[in-house]
Amino acid sequence: MVKNPVSRTSSIFVDGLFFLCIAMLIFGITSFGQQWEASYNPNYQINLSLSSLPLYSFFSALRGFIAYVISLIFTLIVGFWAAKSPKAEKIILPLLDIMQSIPVLGFLPGLVLGLVALFPKTNIGLELAAILMIFTGQVWNMTFAFYSSLKSVPTDLKEAASVMNLSPLQKLKLLELPFSAMNLTWNSLMSMAGGWFFLTVCEAFTLGDKPYHLPGLGAYMAIAVEAGNTRAILAGILAMTFVIIIFDILLWRPALVFAHRFRLEESDGGMIEEPLIQLLIKDSFVVRLIRFFYSRTKKNKYKNRIYKKTIFFKKIATNTMAKKIIVKFVLVICVMVFIYGAIIASGHFTELLSKFSLSEWLNILVNTGYTFLRVIIAVVIGTIWAVPVGIWVAQSPKRLRIAQPLIQLMASFPAPMLYPLAISLFLFLNINFEISAMLLMLLGVQWYILFNVLAGALKIPTELKHAMDLMGSSTINRWRYLFLPSVLPSLVTGWITAAGGAWNASIVSEVILYRGQDFTAHGLGAEISQAAAHADFAKLSACLFMMVLVVIILNRSFWSKIYKITQTRYRLDL
Repeated sequence: MVKNPVSRTSSIFVDGLFFLCIAMLIFGITSFGQQWEASYNPNYQINLSLSSLPLYSFFSALRGFIAYVISLIFTLIVGFWAAKSPKAEKIILPLLDIMQSIPVLGFLPGLVLGLVALFPKTNIGLELAAILMIFTGQVWNMTFAFYSSLKSVPTDLKEAASVMNLSPLQKLKLLELPFSAMNLTWNSLMSMAGGWFFLTVCEAFTLGDKPYHLPGLGAYMAIAVEAGNTRAILAGILAMTFVIIIFDILLWRPALVFAHRFRLEESDGGMIEEPLIQLLIKDSFVVRLIRFFYSRTKKNKYKNRIYKKTIFFKKIATNTMAKKIIVKFVLVICVMVFIYGAIIASGHFTELLSKFSLSEWLNILVNTGYTFLRVIIAVVIGTIWAVPVGIWVAQSPKRLRIAQPLIQLMASFPAPMLYPLAISLFLFLNINFEISAMLLMLLGVQWYILFNVLAGALKIPTELKHAMDLMGSSTINRWRYLFLPSVLPSLVTGWITAAGGAWNASIVSEVILYRGQDFTAHGLGAEISQAAAHADFAKLSACLFMMVLVVIILNRSFWSKIYKITQTRYRLDL
């Protein structure tokens, strides 16, 4: 039998690439571990040379990935708990609503000071603080998405699971996780983008008079912007683009293709192409060898594993009462500790707020109004262009294949890294920074609207489109009676996400340091940034309280009513 020389050459190339990636991964993880164990150095000297970018990019990517893993674990536990326990639901949902309203800078002082005090001799505290700040930019959206998916499992599927006498664990594995896979995967992608958005804040910040810098792409961009180094800024943007593409190839594209298997709706949109990474490893001899030995090992251990699991579950079944008592005892202790901590924190918080005079509160209220106007205008402008573009793209498979990766890249890209280029353009056009701050805010929030409109347009059933063709409907009627009503539920989700993102983005869009010059606009985000930079905890607490209060009031009084209307009047349940 004659071997195919092309296939052999391809296998050698892929195996070489595989070993190269493994070597680079080992080197990067080793270097990252050394950074954690190094002596405490809060002001790491960032090197703006191009040769330092690969390692900085890897450090930032690793922090983002670790934060995502923590976010996923939190999402599966807390989201499942809230969906299954009515008592827990009443407590968890309001807490999540409050937590997602707090910007990254709200968590920054407590995390940094607390973890640095816990690890005073090494960089472990700073690294953990950076990862947890990225975590706070990712986790809330994922948790809400998983919770809503579990709550929206169709009744007929629940009844089928009951008829089959599935245990809670089997129901989670065979029904609930597969049903929520698509929604959780897309929202994971968007949540990762939320973590990237505040990368510069998480890796380079000032607390009081003390600067904190961690080796990473975010700190590299912050120093490059401060120095006005255009070459370094462009290099950082390219490096961030490369990181996002690598994540897309290695993680999101395979995850989306895998999650696509569990879709219930039948439509002509969607992505079912085989991932690039899967096409590459098909030709790898090393990967095939690993799979062979893994399958042999798995077969040998399967029977023993099943036997151990059977004994384990039998022991649990015989000690059900004891287990329930232990679980309730642990829950009671946790609730008591939480209540005690909440009382202590509330006392300190009230003491901080009491230091503010009426005139200072009025000043915060006025600045809240400025930020509120910017949020509304940014959402309106984003809607004006994103709705027609998203629907237009979704109507053609060819346009979708071209646009979807680009939209995915732009939605994942942290907008603050583009701020220096945007500021240069605004200065050239002589645009006042009060308006520029709104445009900077728009750079990040508009993609959330487009993303959700595109997702909603892809769910429009083909049968409805054919029905409009048979009725000879005009283009205007198609948009009025089919396209716009169909995407409205997804559009409202995009509005809520974009508005929440805009409020949080105000802390980086209303205060910009560019080429040694401070650009500051009136707004609540600017007040929060300045309070965090000067370690003014009283002012920071008051501003955060005002932002959380405004966002919660808007969510409960305005967005929730619109969301309920769209979910009842414009659903496409066939």
